[in-house]
Amino acid sequence: MTTMSLARSEISERLATVGYVADRDLATALWLMDMLRRPLLLEGEAGVGKTEVAKALAKVHAAPLIRLQCYEGLDQNAALYEWNYQRQLLAIKLHDSHGETTEAIEAQIFSEAYLLERPLLAAIRSPTASVLLIDEIDRADDEFEAFLLEVLSDYQVTIPELGTIAARSIPRVVLTSNGTREISDALRRRCLYHYVDFPDQDREVAIIRARYPEIEVALALQVARLIQAIRREDLRKVPGVAETLDFAAALLGLGQSDLAQDPEAVHDLLTTLLKTHEDQARLTREIVERLIAKVA
Repeated sequence: MTTMSLARSEISERLATVGYVADRDLATALWLMDMLRRPLLLEGEAGVGKTEVAKALAKVHAAPLIRLQCYEGLDQNAALYEWNYQRQLLAIKLHDSHGETTEAIEAQIFSEAYLLERPLLAAIRSPTASVLLIDEIDRADDEFEAFLLEVLSDYQVTIPELGTIAARSIPRVVLTSNGTREISDALRRRCLYHYVDFPDQDREVAIIRARYPEIEVALALQVARLIQAIRREDLRKVPGVAETLDFAAALLGLGQSDLAQDPEAVHDLLTTLLKTHEDQARLTREIVERLIAKVA
């Protein structure tokens, strides 16, 4: 049931070794999460790297990452467990042909052999502490959020046919929200909270170099400056960290070492950054050249 915790000073360093650049506040939140054994709710714009926190945490602790992707209409069965109905039907036919009683057949088909684990059950039955990512909890309905409160409070679930199943290990739980729906106060009270913002220029350079150590520092700095400038433009969808990394990879693929080397090519690569027709139309070649002139 116990999990090994890292010292506060180790968190950032260990995350960096797996390619995640965390600021001091996030590192503190992750340390507290381990020390207090509480779920961590990460809120922030889409694309700032909330999901990557859970992935990096799993790598740091060499733990399995179990992901529950939330959506409207998500119910307990899809999150917790389901019965393998096809196998149950086949078993019913087989046992019935042998003349077994209804009670005997039910005892057979509602057993572990016919149970399909879904993410929440898999997390609490994991023999070693996993990292449970409950992604985009704001997309789930209020009813599912209420159900989740019970699971995260007691780390045990009840399956009517099998009884109460207590956790074999307590997972590290990371919840993410893009803020499309207000999360209930009850869930917030059960979680630690951290707001993940877009990285500042220095951290964005560090993120680029952590993912692509072969990139020159000067080019990484130009990319970070350009991305910061683009985020200040009036866009419908500002580029996130994943888009920054795609853009840097595209530049490396072109063999471009300076943004000013070929501004037209840089404009062509905006397809990695801008994800709506309006934004692509808004950021004209003239605007891109102006931005490059400022950052290169």
